[in-house]
Amino acid sequence: MTGAEERSITVDGRTLRLRLQRKGVKNVNARLKGDVLAVSAPRSISVGELETIIQDLARRLVRRSRASRLDRTAALVERARRIAAGFPSPAPGVADVRFAAAQGARWGSYSARTGIVRLNPDLAAMPTWVLEAVIAHELAHTLFLDHSPQFWDLLRRVCPDTDRARGFLEGVSWQRHAPDAATPPQSDKPPAD
Repeated sequence: MTGAEERSITVDGRTLRLRLQRKGVKNVNARLKGDVLAVSAPRSISVGELETIIQDLARRLVRRSRASRLDRTAALVERARRIAAGFPSPAPGVADVRFAAAQGARWGSYSARTGIVRLNPDLAAMPTWVLEAVIAHELAHTLFLDHSPQFWDLLRRVCPDTDRARGFLEGVSWQRHAPDAATPPQSDKPPAD
């Protein structure tokens, strides 16, 4: 593959127009503008390696773009403050809620010092009760730094959907890490009538 190539790719449910150009550069560079992902890559890199790098860069840029759009909503801060009000006094303070692409494999974090709740951008596409459960989970760590029985009891009182959301997120995590997760396991038994 040399010169310029244009095609569509889908990343995290978003379809992008990829404009790939091979040229005399040392590193793979990418920028996302709207739905156009412009990539420049060294001529020497293999097609397989380049595809992996493009998918990784595209996912990071899409998540960063989604996170910056979502950060602008005051409703999310109000929702987090409403959740915080359900905790024993003194309730955790919420100054801001941000979707942070840097969350990586974590669903969320909370800084009691700054009052900022950081959430994985993928939560924006999930049901509201999952988002609220993650916010409550992070705020509960102001009272319990571990996942002790007291932590879970408090969390279930503040957020009754805790166990449901936890199961949902475990399923999402499993789906992401199981390469053939879309294919159900085969059984030697015939299906029941």
